[in-house]
Amino acid sequence: MTSTLRPATTPEAVKRPGRWLALSVLVLAVLLVAVDATVLGLATPYISEDLRPTGTQLLWIGDVYSFVIAGLLVSMGSLGDRIGRKRILLGGATAFGAISVLNAYAGTPEVLILARALLGVAGATLMPATLALIRNLFHDPRERSLAIGVWGATASAGTAVGPITGGFLLEHFWWGSVFLINLPVMAVLVLVGIRSLPESKNPAPGPWDVPSVALSLVGVIGVVYAVKELATHGFTWPTPAAGALGAAALTGFVRRQLTLPTPLLDMRLFRNRGFSAAVLADLLTVLGLSGLVFFLSQYLQLVQGRSPFEAGLAEIPAAAGAVATGLVAGRAARRHSVRAVVSGGLAAVGLALGSLTLITETTGYPLLGTALLVVGVGAGFSFTVTADVILSSVPKDQAGAASAVSETAYELGAALGIAILGTIVTGVYRGFPAPAGTPSRAHESLGGAVEAAHAMSPESAERLLSSARGAFVDGLSLAAGAGAAVLLATAIAAWFMLRGQRLDNAV
Repeated sequence: MTSTLRPATTPEAVKRPGRWLALSVLVLAVLLVAVDATVLGLATPYISEDLRPTGTQLLWIGDVYSFVIAGLLVSMGSLGDRIGRKRILLGGATAFGAISVLNAYAGTPEVLILARALLGVAGATLMPATLALIRNLFHDPRERSLAIGVWGATASAGTAVGPITGGFLLEHFWWGSVFLINLPVMAVLVLVGIRSLPESKNPAPGPWDVPSVALSLVGVIGVVYAVKELATHGFTWPTPAAGALGAAALTGFVRRQLTLPTPLLDMRLFRNRGFSAAVLADLLTVLGLSGLVFFLSQYLQLVQGRSPFEAGLAEIPAAAGAVATGLVAGRAARRHSVRAVVSGGLAAVGLALGSLTLITETTGYPLLGTALLVVGVGAGFSFTVTADVILSSVPKDQAGAASAVSETAYELGAALGIAILGTIVTGVYRGFPAPAGTPSRAHESLGGAVEAAHAMSPESAERLLSSARGAFVDGLSLAAGAGAAVLLATAIAAWFMLRGQRLDNAV
């Protein structure tokens, strides 16, 4: 974008000492966030039994972490650009470890909700800082592509490690142990990071605009909250109010950025077709995938009767595929083209989701495992290359804010996916015929039906579970089809929007 920057392939840039050791520190942070995002779902039944939260409190325990992260990603990415990415990463990592202890030993639902919110604040500092530091550590485009591949592969591995590790801990220890696993990882990250990570920041950042931070936080949380509430409880008056408030705040945020001399987020980044296309592709891909992933875990446990540990093992092919392809995605994009790799990866995910429309209660693991493997392969190609495109499309000084936009797209995509695809699953599920005297909670979720069956006669319980599981699988099949349609449409759009995009045009 500017000719005044040092060429990307100077010997000094290519041979920066210690860059690969520094990368190992960054992927520890990525691994931690990925693991923490997956273990809480497994621990929820144990938390419910121990702390006895109300239904609303339980929802906030599960959601407040992602709400806060989504609302603060852009602000924290911009803050890192201003005060230093190493400083905010190590400070956030230290806070993440300390707050994990508060989560583990929370004695009431209120304390746990507060602890999860604080953990979200710390977590929002980590992901944008890691990608921004990679952008400044690896100036050679080919090395940067490999580094981003390692970064993405670690995130994918974390999604598999989380359920497996969490399932093992929950079978042997109390629920708080799933938070304490953060401590040794954080200790290594901080101790090694102090010595190996170089500091980088925008040399002329301007002030950190607090009103913009508030507008971003209110806007994203309002929209994400409204979407999740609509999926969970349907249309109630607080839902459109929260959505309208969020939309108004985001509109105000955009307008304010366009008037500030040094904005929190430079909206001109979106004029770059490659940047905008990559962000949109990420959002729609996560939208199409998230609902399926969310409900597939329930399918494996509540329909097929697998334990949490076994369900975690069953999902390994997706992570393995993403790890393998993430490491070679950059090379493939240079040999063929960015749009071929991204569109091909998205199409593969779409076809794999399409195959899951054939799922039944007794579907064997070969079909499930193969579909998950193809999902991982396609996602590994797509997400790795789009992350590379996003970082390659912006100046180094704005790497934190750009990375935060990418992460925010993931959060919004996940919320929309669970809401839209979740509505499909829930809508189909709620209509199943149930024996007389079945509690109303059995029609709210499959977990509610399993719980209700414990208090019924064996014959009635069997009829209830058979009917509920059949309806759930029907809904899951339709949701898989909808997700497949989204992914295939995104693949077509990416083919046109990424035309002419290259990975070697780093700035």
